[in-house]
Amino acid sequence: MNTTTTRLRGGWRAVVRRKTESWPTAAPAVERRLGATEEPAWVRRLLIGTALVFLTLFLFVPLATVFHEALKKGWAVYLAAIVEPDALSAVKLTLLAAVISVPLNLVFGIAAAWCIAKFDFRGKNLLLTLIDLPFSVSPVIAGLIYVLVFGMQGWFGEWLRDHDLKIIFAVPGIVLATVFVTFPFVARELIPLMQAQGVEQEEAARVLGAGGWQIFRRVTLPNVKWALLYGVILCNARAMGEFGAVSVVSGHIRGETNTMPLHIEILYNEYQFAAAFAVASLLAALALVTLVLKYAVEQRVKATMKGAAGEH
Repeated sequence: MNTTTTRLRGGWRAVVRRKTESWPTAAPAVERRLGATEEPAWVRRLLIGTALVFLTLFLFVPLATVFHEALKKGWAVYLAAIVEPDALSAVKLTLLAAVISVPLNLVFGIAAAWCIAKFDFRGKNLLLTLIDLPFSVSPVIAGLIYVLVFGMQGWFGEWLRDHDLKIIFAVPGIVLATVFVTFPFVARELIPLMQAQGVEQEEAARVLGAGGWQIFRRVTLPNVKWALLYGVILCNARAMGEFGAVSVVSGHIRGETNTMPLHIEILYNEYQFAAAFAVASLLAALALVTLVLKYAVEQRVKATMKGAAGEH
């Protein structure tokens, strides 16, 4: 099945390549337009310099300040703040929320992207709009909605109380809030790529007798794997750094329902600046690692989308 599908895909690409090579090219005209509208060197330097100044003031300096303040009193104080029981509990809860919410969003993102990119149906635009809802709704409002629905005085409060279940001010509420604010990321990375690739390869595999799972595993997934990883990275970064929605549903119980951002806020409000910046440096380090991974995967995604556009 794998060899036959690969052969068919290669033949299909060759046909498309022969057709596109015969098309007239507009490259000279494009080059002339670019040459005619090229900005003077001083304008480019001014724009680049302005961008560097903003990056320095609003990104590099704050990040450097976090690490400087975290280590200002020495490594002993820094390590003591990190291994403190409440800090370790916050780290564990943050990782737990990410470990649960990211796979859930992975499943949702793949299903939603497949449905939107491969099929036409009524309500498709509505589904796209709903996927973007967490981008437009304040996380605090999302947290309040969960309190209204799952709180002890909420719609399901009596039923939860009767069954000895607790969602708000407990780990399940934190996971729910994290899932809500992060679920657009995977879907939004996959949808454009799947739409650009079309359905020809899946249809060819179906003609050859492949089932739905085989088509996904052997045809679709290899084509979208880098976009999928890119969405997972963004989803994980947002999950670990979420503050607003988690703050509403957590209850701020030290050692139990405080994530890393909440723990940092408590330490800072208590004037424990060294400890606050020590824990903040962990989040900053995660952000830097995420940035590096994001850049590497982004290059792969661009190459994949360019290849998909070249085949159509």
